[in-house]
Amino acid sequence: MPARTRALAIAAAVAVIFGLLTLVSGGRALFGGVDMGAVVPFVLWFNFGAGFAYVLAGIGLWRGAGWAPMLAIAIATATVAVFAAFLWHVGAGGAWEARTMGAMILRSAIWIAIAAFALRCHKPSD
Repeated sequence: MPARTRALAIAAAVAVIFGLLTLVSGGRALFGGVDMGAVVPFVLWFNFGAGFAYVLAGIGLWRGAGWAPMLAIAIATATVAVFAAFLWHVGAGGAWEARTMGAMILRSAIWIAIAAFALRCHKPSD
């Protein structure tokens, strides 16, 4: 397997695994009755919903679907936009948890990297 293909395969696997973990953690926070502290509802709902898109993008990248790089870019863009809204919320004095800040930094970095790999390495099979 060429290095570029291997890099894209790793990015696809990271997307799927990250998506599944996001669905589990978001589902527990939303539906598990667990007190999560000062959550920011729009961030929590976005991240949970995005988990489905993460899995779909990862599968698409793995299979070489032509639409997958655009989905990765859309996820990265939406994540950064929600992060910006979260920062606005924090700046306005809204309640928040430090782990949310860390999670949004991580999510933004991961999806910017996946989108970059997808654009650089993707060779559509269709």
